[in-house]
Amino acid sequence: MINVSLIGSTGYAGIELVRLLIAHPEVNIAHLVSHSHAGEPISHVYPNLKGICEKICTSLDIDAITADSDVVFTSLPHGASDDIVQVLHERGIKVIDLSGDFRYTDISTYEKWYGRTHNSPHLSNMAVYGLPELYRDDIKNASIVANPGCYTTCSILPLAPLVAHNLIDTKSIIIDAKSGATGAGKTPSQPLHFCELDENMRAYKIATHRHTSEIEEKLSLIADKDITLSFTPHILPIKRGIFCTIYANLNDKYNADFIYDIYNKFYADEPFIYIYNNEETLPELKFVNGSNHCHIGFVIDKRLNRIIIVSVLDNLIKGAGGQAIQNMNIMFEIKETTGLDGPAWYL
Repeated sequence: MINVSLIGSTGYAGIELVRLLIAHPEVNIAHLVSHSHAGEPISHVYPNLKGICEKICTSLDIDAITADSDVVFTSLPHGASDDIVQVLHERGIKVIDLSGDFRYTDISTYEKWYGRTHNSPHLSNMAVYGLPELYRDDIKNASIVANPGCYTTCSILPLAPLVAHNLIDTKSIIIDAKSGATGAGKTPSQPLHFCELDENMRAYKIATHRHTSEIEEKLSLIADKDITLSFTPHILPIKRGIFCTIYANLNDKYNADFIYDIYNKFYADEPFIYIYNNEETLPELKFVNGSNHCHIGFVIDKRLNRIIIVSVLDNLIKGAGGQAIQNMNIMFEIKETTGLDGPAWYL
């Protein structure tokens, strides 16, 4: 059994990770750390776990965690992870971090977009970006995995094959992204009140959202040249899900069968990627929510010689907790789909 602990277990991403780990046949949960709910059973905070998991949430005790854990998931706000991850790493504990603190190869990019000085830049340089479809071999031997963001996963996966094969004009990329309200986190704020969200939709952080830089960096590494793009996030009046519509000009006249073949070869045998080959059918959130899958479809606008891609995933699973478990499975050399092979809910 893999002994796991979670630091930040009662946020939305954290509790979804708890829910998935409870059902994982190879996992024993050692510690659930929650500063705001220390001393309470996790089932008091989330009653859906009554009779299933009654583990008591605790305050952070690094000594107890390192004594009992093979791997620690840190699901903390950006800027709160780097010191804790450094201590865990020094004590030989594998870490899967769900914040943005270790996702960047270029620390100066992180510090510019996050507005803070990184406390452990040497660890960020050695951390592996936890997108299994692109970095599986590196994840296998990693001691620190930086779990990607939900928007970034839903943007990088559909663009990576096109960028790798130089099929699109990288100066023309536009990502129109939409998220359910859980993507904004659990902390109460007026924009997240029911009356503000219901029957409404709004864009936010236009041209300034942090995930822009994460997407640009990872695609630039694939292309071996600097890529800048437009990324606009929106919040939808739904609980969960990421829906991206991506536009890019094609570098030549390609037909749909050719593009479909490129995608299929790039993601051959990937258990959580599904590529649509019928332009009349495109991915929807109902097809993925509740699962660790990412669905990708596309249409070629022949009039403009432009590809329009639709990609969808569940922001709390493939965009957070599920992908973290996928990375754990790879790190501990167990079947990658273990604990994650269920279908989407649909309803």
